[in-house]
Amino acid sequence: MHIAVLSDTHLRKGKSLPSFVWEHLSQVDMILHAGDLTHMGLLEELSCIAPVRAVRGNCDGWDVSLPDHDIIECGTLNIGLIHGNTGKGKNTPDRAYSSFADSAVNIIVFGHSHSPYLEWRNGILLFNPGSPTDKRREQYFSFGLMDILQGQVQAKHLYF
Repeated sequence: MHIAVLSDTHLRKGKSLPSFVWEHLSQVDMILHAGDLTHMGLLEELSCIAPVRAVRGNCDGWDVSLPDHDIIECGTLNIGLIHGNTGKGKNTPDRAYSSFADSAVNIIVFGHSHSPYLEWRNGILLFNPGSPTDKRREQYFSFGLMDILQGQVQAKHLYF
């Protein structure tokens, strides 16, 4: 399974993702969005390409009706999806990790910091795709791709 991973797009109505992102989305089987969409129009666009799973971020308004966290089954692996702004921990990866402490997940996808992140912690992949539209202190815009095959995951960031 080829999965695109997005977060922190912060798109206002009438705006869209950069063409570099759309080019890579055409090949995916699923799209995950770790929050801060700011409006539901993006999910409607993305769902024309592949099934989408998304969670609510701290900048999403009252009209964005999404869960705060989700667990997605991908074959034998479970992906925990969360924005990462709440929970126990001194930083975003720690908060995301602690949010799934009582869940059987193999991968935790999160956002909030706008900073690309990839770490294996106690056998669990922690993955933040960064942001394709709001890089803040980062040098580049980014998003992620994950490949899951026979119970194994490979994840990478695409920078532009």
